[in-house]
Amino acid sequence: MSTACTHIIDDDEAIRDALQWLFKTRGVACRTWASGEDFLEAWSPQWRGCIVLDIRMAGMSGLECFDTLLARGCELPVIFITGHGDVPMAVAALKKGAFHFIEKPFNDHDLVSLVETALAADAERQRAAASRETIEARLATLTCREREVMDLILEGKYNKVIADELSISMRTVEAHRSRIFDKMDVRSAVELAQMLTTLRS
Repeated sequence: MSTACTHIIDDDEAIRDALQWLFKTRGVACRTWASGEDFLEAWSPQWRGCIVLDIRMAGMSGLECFDTLLARGCELPVIFITGHGDVPMAVAALKKGAFHFIEKPFNDHDLVSLVETALAADAERQRAAASRETIEARLATLTCREREVMDLILEGKYNKVIADELSISMRTVEAHRSRIFDKMDVRSAVELAQMLTTLRS
């Protein structure tokens, strides 16, 4: 897994340098890109962090870059840097899933605060994804019969009802329930249900 980094995409070298200096003085790891094309050529789905993207650039615009990232399944939070006349476009980008936008001239503290919030959001997304992977791996260890029993447990049915529905003994149901809880690393049906809601969130 890569280290979190703030990617600054702007075709104005002076702005890139200023933002790079700003973030480094605040302890925020960053990297600069002179164009959306350069960034897209290097981009990896393994990257973590966030993107600070100028909405208007020569060549590929920030919005075109953003649309391409969305099409590739990029989930990094994107913060647009906008001029006053670009606000409607930025709002449209928010509706597509952009994290936020900040209008020029912006306050340095406001931008750093926004980036720190975006980095925290991406870190939480990574933690949630790792949690889902762990749960899915545990589910994969269940047998078909254990999955059947688990589904009935989650419906709130008692062991006797489960035994009747599956035409097995209560002792067998109890054994399945014990193995399910062990494999899923839970202690109760409530805990199991709470865990599985993670997959649907």
